[in-house]
Amino acid sequence: MSDSAGPVDVRLLDAPFDAGAELAGFTARMAGAGGIVSFLGQVREDSGVLALEIRHYPPMTLPGFRNLAQIAARRWALDGVLLLHRVGEMGAGDPIVLVAAAARHRRDAFAATDFMMDHLKGDSWLWKRERTAAGWRWIEPRDEDHSDRARWAKYL
Repeated sequence: MSDSAGPVDVRLLDAPFDAGAELAGFTARMAGAGGIVSFLGQVREDSGVLALEIRHYPPMTLPGFRNLAQIAARRWALDGVLLLHRVGEMGAGDPIVLVAAAARHRRDAFAATDFMMDHLKGDSWLWKRERTAAGWRWIEPRDEDHSDRARWAKYL
């Protein structure tokens, strides 16, 4: 899938991914970019979490992620967008999400990456739960996740 602002690569994955290889491939495709900004989210190892599970609603998740990436690509002068997100069960240290934006100028890449992550954390079509020694528990977005996303309302 591509957008007039540059290629948009959005994938929902049910198996582990190699974040370094994905970012290297994205970077190689963005030779004209002056800057590439990325964010990698992973399952924390130090919080007693034994596993993280992410569930989603397929008819909405991938289309919603694509729409989010396209909004970013239209709003900022981007050469390309990469948005990968895992679903299913993951263990400590596993990558969950990789978001990257390439642009001729760094500020556009920083803003677009920040925008996409704030949206994914505060308002998306995912449900998360974690398993600790005490069992499974659902994770709700924090108030700060919602306020982080709210600052971008004018772009949606």
